[in-house]
Amino acid sequence: MAKASVRARALKKPKFKSRVVRRCFRCARKNGFMRDFGLCRICFREFANEGMIPGIKKSSW
Repeated sequence: MAKASVRARALKKPKFKSRVVRRCFRCARKNGFMRDFGLCRICFREFANEGMIPGIKKSSW
């Protein structure tokens, strides 16, 4: 889990637009971030398994 100061810094508008750091809104993780959902890969998997993301289901064959 990221510290509160790291979360607050990510919400501020950067001086240059190339400095934007996209973070997961749930845990504030920056690596493995999926823009389409606004989640990191770990939170995405947890939400998908719980059925909280509409249209996403675990594949099996």
